[in-house]
Formats: sequence, structure tokens, C-alpha cells
Amino acid sequence: MKLKQYFTEKQEEMLSLIEKLVNIDSGSYDKQGIDQVGAILQKEYEQIGFHVTVHESDQYGNTLSIKHKDAGETNIIIVAHMDTVFPDGTAKQRPFSRDEKRAYGPGVIDMKASQVQVLYIMKGLIEMGSDAYKNVQIVLNSDEEIGSVSSRPIIEKLAADKKYALIVEPGRADHSIVSQRKGGGRFTLTVHGKAAHSGIEPEKGRSAVEELAHKIIKIHALTNYEEGLTLNAGLIEGGTSVNTVAPFATAHIDVRVVTQEQAEYVTKAVEEICSKPDVEGTRVELTGSVGRPPMFLNEQSESLLKVIKQAALEYGVTLKDTKTGGGSDGNFTSALGVATIDGLGPVGGSAHSEHEYLELETLVERSLVLAETIKKLS
Repeated sequence: MKLKQYFTEKQEEMLSLIEKLVNIDSGSYDKQGIDQVGAILQKEYEQIGFHVTVHESDQYGNTLSIKHKDAGETNIIIVAHMDTVFPDGTAKQRPFSRDEKRAYGPGVIDMKASQVQVLYIMKGLIEMGSDAYKNVQIVLNSDEEIGSVSSRPIIEKLAADKKYALIVEPGRADHSIVSQRKGGGRFTLTVHGKAAHSGIEPEKGRSAVEELAHKIIKIHALTNYEEGLTLNAGLIEGGTSVNTVAPFATAHIDVRVVTQEQAEYVTKAVEEICSKPDVEGTRVELTGSVGRPPMFLNEQSESLLKVIKQAALEYGVTLKDTKTGGGSDGNFTSALGVATIDGLGPVGGSAHSEHEYLELETLVERSLVLAETIKKLS
């Protein structure tokens, strides 16, 4: 039996498991739901001879690292996350559904379809008699949507000695895969002022809101679209009432960078802006960092990209690659110097929304491309 026949025959079985996973709420802070998804996948892997290590977390879901019991040193790491962005109850409100071309549901493309894709690639390689499954270390992590706060050290430790990192975030809507991602981080500005009645004695107050406005304007001015550097105060709050000079105000700043040099520059610039007040008598506290490094297309990653595109061509698929402003766990593996390509999961769209979907025909197609890639790299 050839791989294409295998995945075609297993498509409905794969969709059945995707449905099961989609119908479990597993938001980033829903430890119970994430661990339920993990337990299902752990059982599936153990049934085909893989050893699963459970990395316990008290606050977040557990992260799983998976390798076949007969595997020795592995050259490939595959990373997929089990968490979604959706609150508890979403799966019940709009459970898995499908029509002739698409499947729908919370997390269906980001990235529960990818979880099933990777599992069935391992099953398919075993079925085909290929030893390539022994060359793979799989990490299923629990908190990618909130920055991989607990799983990043695990990913970095397991990726450090690898040659290749295959990240199965969904393929882009135009079917391209991802060769470059921006790095990024967040800063929080907390301004302390002094309250006063705005009608009776406003001169005795020190407005934290006014101070925050000065800071936001200066921080936004650091944005350079041509160089790909952006800063955005996406969330602000402050004050106690409309007729009170605001005693406090807070801004949360999103930062995106193309290079590590930009990360260092923007960190220093934001620190300088916040080092002294524009409104006398106010005080600014700055926390946060640019903690996610950029994922860049170095020589090793370019070579990996060629292998993936060649694997796709053997099944009549022409793959394009693209760069994106969003981050993923591929940023961490790339920063270690590991050849990294992302967006290798099935294709879909409208992730993080109520319209999220999986293109059904790409489940087999992307499984074939990734399986063939693993064979070539092994």
C-alpha cells in the first residue's frame, strides 16, 4: 500500500478523531481540557509503540514529549500545540460540523487537525515499513497561544540537538507554508498619578491618563513599517471617574520585530521613553520584554525548504512559502540555529474566530507532504 492510498483510506477515521478533539474545550487556561486532549493522544501514540513523557504543570496543561521506544538519536522535532483561544463552553455552543468541503469548530485548524495529522503520519510510516518514524521527536505543548510560558524550556531543551524543526501550525489560506516569522513581545506601562476633583481643585491633581497619552504617542512613533518594526498600544485603562483627575492608568503594548537587533533597539528605546515623566509628579513603571525571537530563513532553513517543496512536487503539489507577522513555537527552534519551517499543517482559515474552518481535501495532501519530507530527512 502506498502512502497516498493509506491517508485516503484513513481520512474519515482522521476526521472522527479531529471531531472528538474539537468537541473538548482546551483554552490555554483550561488545564483539565488540555490534559483530556493530551490523554487521548497519549493513548493513541502508546498503542503504536511510542513512549510518552508527561511534563507536569500545576498552572497550565501538561506538555507531552513523544518518541518511539525503538528510536535512538533523532534529527527531527515536530511541535504542535493542544491549547486554543476559546473560553470554556465554546465546544458545546458550536461543536464540530462539516459539509462537503470544510470542517468547522473551535480549534479545528489551529490546531487540532494538525495533532491528528502528525499521529497518522507516524501510523502511516509504520504501516509502509519505513523506519523514518524512529527519527522523530514530537512535542505536544499546552500553552502556545499565550506564549508557551511553561512549555518553551521543554521545546528548547529537546530541540537543541536537532537538525530540523517541522512546525505544524496551519497552512496559510493561499496554501503557502511559512519560512519566516516576526519576533515579538509585550510591555505593560503602569502610571501612578494623584487624584483631585476636576472641577474644584484640578491643579492639585497629576493625571496618569495624560502621562500615559504622552508615552503612547512616543512609543507608537517608534514604528517603522518599511523595516517591519511595529508597536501597538492595544489595550488601555485608567481613572476612577469622569470628574476626577486620574490617579492611575495602564497600557499594554504589543511589539513585533524582524531582527534581534530591532528587539534590542526597541527595548532600549521604550525604557528611555519611560525613564522620565512628561507630566511632573507622575511616575511610570515598565514591565515586559521582547521575549519571542524572530524566525529567520538562514542557509539551513533554505535547504530544508527545498526538501519540503521537492516532497510536495512528487505528489503534484507546488508549495509557496511566505513570511508572517504572527509568532509560533518555530521562533524558539529557529533561534537555536535549528533549520525551521512552519505552516506544515492542513490548510484552513478564520482561526481564533467563530468561522474557523479546515479544508478537508488538504488533510490528505498535507499529510502526504509531511510524511514524505520526514522520509527524505531520514
